[in-house]
Amino acid sequence: MKPRPETLDSKTVRVPTGYGNLYITVTELDGKPFEVFCSLGKSGASIMAKAEVIGRLCSLALRHDIPVKEVIGQLVDISGGEQTTWKKTLIKSIPDAVGKVLKTLYEKENADEV
Repeated sequence: MKPRPETLDSKTVRVPTGYGNLYITVTELDGKPFEVFCSLGKSGASIMAKAEVIGRLCSLALRHDIPVKEVIGQLVDISGGEQTTWKKTLIKSIPDAVGKVLKTLYEKENADEV
């Protein structure tokens, strides 16, 4: 596993979800995603815990050099009960939102959309 430097650059994207605004912060190391942090604006403890675990597991995968494309593939299109739209894209769940943000930021054909 790659050690975490003391400081990293990051990007934070706000995505509306059926549970409130989801703030997804992605830190970068050498221009690649390194960690993901997820926080829901106004939510209950259970939903916040689920958002946090998505970020932790994404971070674990990325710090072990799992390609971001594989992480995206595991998250995109997971459906949940509360769906909404973001930038003309259907957001099906919190994991789907994280996958779509990573896709927008790190897949070349989508990199200019955020």
